[in-house]
Amino acid sequence: MSQAPQLPEAAPEAKGTSGQVADAPKANWVDVYAPRAARPYLRLSRADRPIGTWLLLIPCLWALALAGGVGGFRAWDLWLVVSCAAGAFLMRGAGCTWNDITDRDIDAQVARTRSRPLPSGQVTVKGALVWMAVQAALAAVILFSYNWLAVGLGVASLALVAIYPFAKRFTWWPQVFLGLAFNWGALLAWAAHAGEVPPAAVVLYAAGIAWTVYYDTIYAHQDIEDDALIGVKSTARLFGAQSRGWLWGFFGATLLLFALAVVLAHSGAHRPLAFVVALAGVWAMGLHMGWQMRGLDLDDPDSCRRTFWSNRDAGLIPVPFLAVAAWLG
Repeated sequence: MSQAPQLPEAAPEAKGTSGQVADAPKANWVDVYAPRAARPYLRLSRADRPIGTWLLLIPCLWALALAGGVGGFRAWDLWLVVSCAAGAFLMRGAGCTWNDITDRDIDAQVARTRSRPLPSGQVTVKGALVWMAVQAALAAVILFSYNWLAVGLGVASLALVAIYPFAKRFTWWPQVFLGLAFNWGALLAWAAHAGEVPPAAVVLYAAGIAWTVYYDTIYAHQDIEDDALIGVKSTARLFGAQSRGWLWGFFGATLLLFALAVVLAHSGAHRPLAFVVALAGVWAMGLHMGWQMRGLDLDDPDSCRRTFWSNRDAGLIPVPFLAVAAWLG
């Protein structure tokens, strides 16, 4: 009987260090509870920093909740929620692994990222490639439980995942490429629920892209000096001293597009209370983002990091409103 392929053994953690990544939350579950041999691979997947999984999952939740307001919820939707969460974890891990493979030389030159598993030597490139394939294969098992439209959209998303790490080399707008990839779940989840991708889903996707440019520009301000030294492009560098004005612009675009998606989804349904509740979710998200902007100091990396992390809460706020609006129908 043949044995299942095993991951190459990770390199030992550097002497005198825990191997913890510099910008990971202190005492995270990977560094505290995960088996020592698994820690470098889990760090490679950013399992010690779950914010990315949330930001990948949230557009899926938006789509499922808003689509439920059109055709109602079914028992199948419980599987969609669970599987989207598992898929977000796996594909975020696979995408981050690919990103770190392509960026390993750049990461070694940036203070915040040089402690990542590849530049620090905790994992080899071969080990990272095997780990990426394992995660992608598990995600594919989930994807093929969906309808064929959703499967096709899932396969198509791989092109965006593959291109994104290189975007910072050829455009000042890599955050847009991240938005295209990170919000694809809005289209995929809507298709998995309804078997179609209506205009409301496309507009919701656009809202997610604007939101991603907003929060990832804030994130990029942490590395703006190092990026300038090594020639890495970002919207943070592009906007420079005008960043705050641009952020307000993408903040507004996010809310306007999200509201338009709600209008399109509820048009013709003649359910005024459900419509108002759904729009209230967009308004509540806007309040949270406005609170973020008031406390944000773009010259303080810690402030940028905290504000970036708080977008998990901002993105989750509309979900119960949209779900309640669907049940009101």
